[in-house]
Amino acid sequence: MSGTRKGERADRRTRVTVLVALAANLVIAVAKAVGGLVAHSPALLSEAAHSVADSLNEVFLLAALRRSRRPADRRHPFGYGKERYFWSLLAAVGIFVMGGCFSFFQGFEALRNGAEEELSGYVAGLVVLGVAFLAEGASLVRALHQMHRQGGTDGGLRDPALRTVVAEDGTAVLGVTLAMAGMALHMVTGQVVWEASASLAIGALLVYVAYRLGRDARDQLIGEAADPETSGRMRELLEEQPEIDSVEALFTMKTGLETCLVAARVDLVPGIDSERVEEVAVRIKRSLAETFAEADQIFLDITDRPAREAAESPAATGERGGA
Repeated sequence: MSGTRKGERADRRTRVTVLVALAANLVIAVAKAVGGLVAHSPALLSEAAHSVADSLNEVFLLAALRRSRRPADRRHPFGYGKERYFWSLLAAVGIFVMGGCFSFFQGFEALRNGAEEELSGYVAGLVVLGVAFLAEGASLVRALHQMHRQGGTDGGLRDPALRTVVAEDGTAVLGVTLAMAGMALHMVTGQVVWEASASLAIGALLVYVAYRLGRDARDQLIGEAADPETSGRMRELLEEQPEIDSVEALFTMKTGLETCLVAARVDLVPGIDSERVEEVAVRIKRSLAETFAEADQIFLDITDRPAREAAESPAATGERGGA
């Protein structure tokens, strides 16, 4: 129960972080779009598309936070924890399509047709980008602060919603920097290739971030195992049980941020009465659940190896103290 309450508190903090990022991106998207149209700046329009994509993604993440906490039901007996990963995958697709592809389009269009800007347009664009840099930086600081509170890069980035916000804000700060550099070089040299190159670089950056976020979401959606250290400790606990002769197989799968399914195939020592098997299984599962808070679904498959193998087992030969 304490783990559930801790997760709910973390979700509330993440929700605030996402709302801060959403508010910043909505304001910035409008400012960039207006500035890009006034200045005829491909880099600024690419950044506007980036902010629109980020805004839509934050809506996805808010849906993920709300829906993933629904309790298990008959249709979804293992709960809705993987909703986070589904909506994070949609966010990655949004970054790729709305951000990356549009940025590539703007860059190629600028190289093909050129772009004429007046001094007032440059000034307006740079002012908009400066404000965007401050707003995106403030949102990134908020996200990094929460990541630190939730365990740093190891613990905080387990949450796909928080991981996506950190990636989006970090990419946004870098993208704004690229756009400012491209616009400034265009203004100084009169060569649109600088601004077009900035737009293409922003597109490549967004495609890379989308790929990384999508790959992580895919791994978790198709059934990612618990980390090797946790799985190893679970196996050790099972092997320490006096009634277990050997652990034939151990399978784990994350079903949410703080939940994990555990399935083990074990061979019991010879001589255990059939009446005791259920009692032993219940006790072992209780021991696993008490030791590993994330193990909310535990299944034990009691196997019976052939008599010849059982006779040669460590328990039968006395290597582990006998039966």
